[in-house]
Amino acid sequence: MNILSMENVGKSFSEKVLFEQVSLGIGDNDRIGLVGINGTGKSTFLKMVSGHIEPDSGSIVRANNLTVRCLLQALEFDESMTVLEHILHGENALMKTIRAYEATTHQLHQSPNDESLQKRLAEYVAKMDALDAWNVETEAKSILSKLGISDIDRSIGELSGGQRKRIALAEALIQPADLLILDEPTNHIDLQAIKWLEDYLSQRKAALLLVTHDRYFLNRVVNTIIEIDKGKLYYYGGNFEYFLEKKTLREETQTSIEEKRRRLYINELAWIRRGAKARTTKQKARIARFEELKGARTTIVKEQIEIPVAYRRLGKKVVEFDKVSKSFGELTVIKNFSIMISPTDRIGIVGPNGAGKTVLLNLIAGIAAPDKGGISIGETVKIAYYRQNNEDMNNSIRTIDYIKQTAEYVETSSGSTISASQMLERFLFDGSHQYSFIKNLSGGEKRRLLLAKVLMEKPNVLLLDEPTNDLDIQTLEILEEYLEYFQGAVLVASHDRYFLDKTTDRLLALKGDGRIEFYNDLDAYGRSLIAVEEPKAVKHSEAESQPPASAKAYQKTKFTFDESKEFAQIDSVIGKLETAIAKITEEISGRWSDHVRVRELIAQQKNLQAELAEKMERWVYLHELAEKIKKQ
Repeated sequence: MNILSMENVGKSFSEKVLFEQVSLGIGDNDRIGLVGINGTGKSTFLKMVSGHIEPDSGSIVRANNLTVRCLLQALEFDESMTVLEHILHGENALMKTIRAYEATTHQLHQSPNDESLQKRLAEYVAKMDALDAWNVETEAKSILSKLGISDIDRSIGELSGGQRKRIALAEALIQPADLLILDEPTNHIDLQAIKWLEDYLSQRKAALLLVTHDRYFLNRVVNTIIEIDKGKLYYYGGNFEYFLEKKTLREETQTSIEEKRRRLYINELAWIRRGAKARTTKQKARIARFEELKGARTTIVKEQIEIPVAYRRLGKKVVEFDKVSKSFGELTVIKNFSIMISPTDRIGIVGPNGAGKTVLLNLIAGIAAPDKGGISIGETVKIAYYRQNNEDMNNSIRTIDYIKQTAEYVETSSGSTISASQMLERFLFDGSHQYSFIKNLSGGEKRRLLLAKVLMEKPNVLLLDEPTNDLDIQTLEILEEYLEYFQGAVLVASHDRYFLDKTTDRLLALKGDGRIEFYNDLDAYGRSLIAVEEPKAVKHSEAESQPPASAKAYQKTKFTFDESKEFAQIDSVIGKLETAIAKITEEISGRWSDHVRVRELIAQQKNLQAELAEKMERWVYLHELAEKIKKQ
């Protein structure tokens, strides 16, 4: 059943036509991946579907009471909110109850003897039970933990850009929705979190529409690919692997059709040039057909980035680290690390967010200096550094002028030269785009422009910091091909498994405590992560996790935060266990002839009875403690 229908939709910005009479239906079980080169309007399409912007023409019809949740590129936050308040915002009864329960629990922790707070907490516990809100609250904290957010009472204003993106992702995932829209959800999350997100979205029961550069992610999560190409939508009913196969067939078919049209046009042109006279009906029809062929639009011109392989000679010595250490305050990022990078090295740099991947690249580039140890660079080394941000981009200058700041001309591997304008054409910036101001480019187009500038520097050592963020899949494919033929050392910091698999030979894994370990491939690195303990549970602020100074002398004469929560819920938990045991007992009495099923039921009954006995012991302990607190 369609939950959203798009009919003959058109959308333009200034003179640029993004969509022209496109139609689409989204079903309640669709899991759609949206692909296309940067600048074709992927983010705009998501905003139209979500209702953030309206189309210029056509219509978008949404099912009654359709709930849509979005993770878009532009994020908006109330910086005074805490993390938990932000992801649980909303005026529906479920979210309001969870927020009230959390606030009351927090207050009761500060004032455990306040009877009015205890009474209020009991009321909210009953509401949480009635709305079945416990799972939502637990899932919210679990999602935050999986995405590397542990302090849920920290204010949004204190967080980095990457942390905010992960919180926005958590918010989109936890809020109930019929249609979930995600724009580049794998940016700013590490390999463990990407794998968890894959599994989570694969099991989530709701329609999904997403844009991502992560090809493994697309292949494992979506069941439909929609390609945006020259203002039109092409629909492929399968995953990314299926899309690649069918797109190749479509382009081959279009090429064949265009070749037939071209041959026919040549024949008709020759006939016209011989001096055809429009005397007969047949001749008139043939001239009309020629005019139609001449005016036909060619639809198979495939825009593809061509990167000229230009490089400088590189000697045997590239980069050497000798017992290098780097810290920021009490945080040690790199400790006593040594490595010698050879001219043919292809090294991937992996690790959790904040472990120091960018710091390592900055040390190689000379942007940062080590605290201890030495770094030596070979005399023939020419480093080009493709960084995560566009800090050096002056939005007020034109695209062509930005490229010319590096070079007017660049030499290719064949010995020929190409101009800055030709370089831009190879990166899909045509004449009109070249004289556009940078501020008018999309985020992805700016990243493509930065890549063009970096490669015009003719490097022989290439540093890439999260190159897959905001680059479209087609650009990544061409960059991968460029790296295959690049004669020099390459170091890539990335969370993109496909890109790492295709472009690197070994991995440096930063562990987050100063240690750096070597792995042969991602599989070996993945196995090392399995052995590591689960991420720490989501916690409240440090002040809340410790008893107040005035209460320290009492030791166990107050509830801890976890105990106060357990005390509020334990009667309900015991009741549910007793109900479950009663149902199993009743089923056993009616199934004595089914020996296999009876054995299964008896095993379940024993497990539940053991759990009930444990909860009853906790009930006695907590109520005795409550009595002590009351008498105090």
